[in-house]
Amino acid sequence: MNQESSARPGVGMKDVAREAGVSLGTVSNVLNRPELVAGPTRARVLAAIGSLGYVRTEGARQLHGWSARVLAVLVPDLAHPFFTALATGVEQAAREADLGVMVCTGTRDVAEEARHLSLITSHRIRGAVLTSGEAVGRTAAAFRRNAVPFVVADRCDPQPGACSVGIDDVAGGHAAVRHLIDQGHRSIAYVSGPDLQQVRDRRRGAVSAVTQAGLQLTALRELACADLTVGAGKDAGHRLLGLPHRPTAIFCADDLLALGVLQALYEAGLKVPEDLAVVGYDDIEFAASAVVPLTSVRRPAVAMGRQAGRLLVEETARGAGHDHTHVVLQPELVVRRSTLAVPAR
Repeated sequence: MNQESSARPGVGMKDVAREAGVSLGTVSNVLNRPELVAGPTRARVLAAIGSLGYVRTEGARQLHGWSARVLAVLVPDLAHPFFTALATGVEQAAREADLGVMVCTGTRDVAEEARHLSLITSHRIRGAVLTSGEAVGRTAAAFRRNAVPFVVADRCDPQPGACSVGIDDVAGGHAAVRHLIDQGHRSIAYVSGPDLQQVRDRRRGAVSAVTQAGLQLTALRELACADLTVGAGKDAGHRLLGLPHRPTAIFCADDLLALGVLQALYEAGLKVPEDLAVVGYDDIEFAASAVVPLTSVRRPAVAMGRQAGRLLVEETARGAGHDHTHVVLQPELVVRRSTLAVPAR
């Protein structure tokens, strides 16, 4: 009996092999023993799997057939504390339902997404929490095509036929810049990140705070970063120090960016907040323990993951009787030393 099939009628392992230009045995190794296949070849096979929509027969079941007591959570990078906290929340919800969790990383890569989908379908994972940034639409379509239940986390734009749990990042960006304006700042830098909806929403909030305060849009200057990392933030800090008319405050789209900015300012001999005030975003654990405790916009990552996990558990228990829910959580500004000067004694 043929044990392999796909979501598209007639697509099998031979089609994947032909598409990738490899042998049938290579495709089998990628699916079952990927460590035996060279990286470039493995990526080519996974890309073919994704483009053809291929999955194994044992995974291509309708909702009632997904019996494994495991949920999956897909995140871009567990090295980022926010996604670690979100995955922790999903794990808490799974534990409440006596389920386990499989964490998949690298979800901004098409080939990796195809591999995750193959693993999830072949092992009959009960469902997945998706947090894959701009790729979430493509990922959701693939999961929907293969009848894998899913909940979207960290997005406020609902996907058709799925629950979602997001955070109002427009409100978060507004709160951060409103706080700086209230502290007397009239020239603010926005250190942004990759072209992600969350980063764009934080900028929208920052712009709304500036305009509502009656300031010109030139009061907010943007420094773009390719990544949400400490290194990218440090580079942005050096660029900021080279500006002819340096702002007096900085709003960073991410705490890791803010920590990098703090490093650059420290190396330049500047004081925070006396010379430059700094606000971050996410309120990761390191924010409060920085050399200068960082004011940050707290996003309830654990709570979001837990709620997304609970919605997924509910959907997989009820099946067709489940009503899709879209939850938007509110961020909270946590004020610390990086924006408040110490009063003179």
